[in-house]
Amino acid sequence: MGGPPDVRDSGGPAPRPSACRRRPPCRAGAASAEAAYGPCAKVPFSTMRTILITGPGGSGRTTVAAATALAAARAGTRTLLLGADRDDTLGAVLGVRTGPAPVGVEPRLTAWRPDADQGFRDGLAALQDRAASALDLLGATRLDAEELTPLPGAGELALLRAVRDASLAEAHDLLVVDLPPAPRALALLALPEELRRYLRRLLPPERQAARALRPVLGRLAGVPMPTEALYEAAARWDLELAAAEAVLADRRTVVRLVAEPGPAGDDAVRAAALGLALRGLRTDLLVANRVLPEDAAPGGGWLAGPVAQQRKTLEEWRGTHDVRALAHLGHDPRGTDDLAALAAPGVNPDATPVEWPVTDRLAGDGVLVWHIPLPGAVRDELDLVRRGDELVVTAGPFRRIVPLPSALRRCTVDGAALREGVLAVRFAPDPRLWPQGR
Repeated sequence: MGGPPDVRDSGGPAPRPSACRRRPPCRAGAASAEAAYGPCAKVPFSTMRTILITGPGGSGRTTVAAATALAAARAGTRTLLLGADRDDTLGAVLGVRTGPAPVGVEPRLTAWRPDADQGFRDGLAALQDRAASALDLLGATRLDAEELTPLPGAGELALLRAVRDASLAEAHDLLVVDLPPAPRALALLALPEELRRYLRRLLPPERQAARALRPVLGRLAGVPMPTEALYEAAARWDLELAAAEAVLADRRTVVRLVAEPGPAGDDAVRAAALGLALRGLRTDLLVANRVLPEDAAPGGGWLAGPVAQQRKTLEEWRGTHDVRALAHLGHDPRGTDDLAALAAPGVNPDATPVEWPVTDRLAGDGVLVWHIPLPGAVRDELDLVRRGDELVVTAGPFRRIVPLPSALRRCTVDGAALREGVLAVRFAPDPRLWPQGR
């Protein structure tokens, strides 16, 4: 596999001893799900399971999401099916119009498609209300609701907000989310963690000066200090993002990939699996959609090639994934009868949690080893940069800035190796920070 991945130090802040660390999160490599600002506000606990369904565009992920939710509901589970498409593709599959108001599809099955446009307008209007004094000071004219059009990413934020709201409502036992196609879904799933990090960097809560000192510090610095309202807004945003991140980080949350077996589907699955692994998200099942029957090409007709191609891909997938095949119905599924005929899998209680364990090899080799599962990663497409208390990991087209476990923050990076889909990063204790006699 070649030499070990390069590990570079960015020259950022030196590692420092940890003072007070909060409870570790559920998802591997994730930051704390508590608010970073002010008192330690806890994110409400939910017992709901969540299945996030994505796949390459055109793979039938919306159909599989609807069939999965229907199967769970008919098995007796109170299920909420959440969609995000601006066009009502979810309603077309279900045979029931969906929209901003949740609609009952069957007993124990509710479908909901939030209005991203209205959510964007409401959010911006509220922001203008909170910033009214600053806008007046600048002589700015407020935007009317009629002139507001959603910006790129508004739909993704609306979907995250809906996931958070559904989790906190606790009105259902299972949430099935029809995510966007895989590349956009991966960016969406990264949003809460990344936006919270930006907030902490731009408005570090520990640097929030006392209200009485702020004018004095402003005169000394020669620039206005951030107002109390700005920190309050940051705290509110952080808590909202933390609630969404907590759902993604929960051990009851899984990602289910959908793809049509074949070369294009295989490439998409490999890329998505790597991106999800880097985020520490569990993939419970790979749903092979539109699988042709064995007897689809009697006498070696033109379908013989596609059938053989599907069989070859399925065999390869079964070596690395828990695969469930859904038969091609011969037409696009429409309505609950067609969805039931697909016999989609329901909740998989045996999904293996993702772990990023740290192995203590101090006695033998003098190092601690952090094991990061990255299935499908390629040595030449890996890059590691140590930056203070964080490790910047790049794997192919994906990048994540991961907070180091507390013990590793008192170490220096000693090297890394990629073997059988697991990146092993070695850390040697820093004598300046490591407890004596360890």
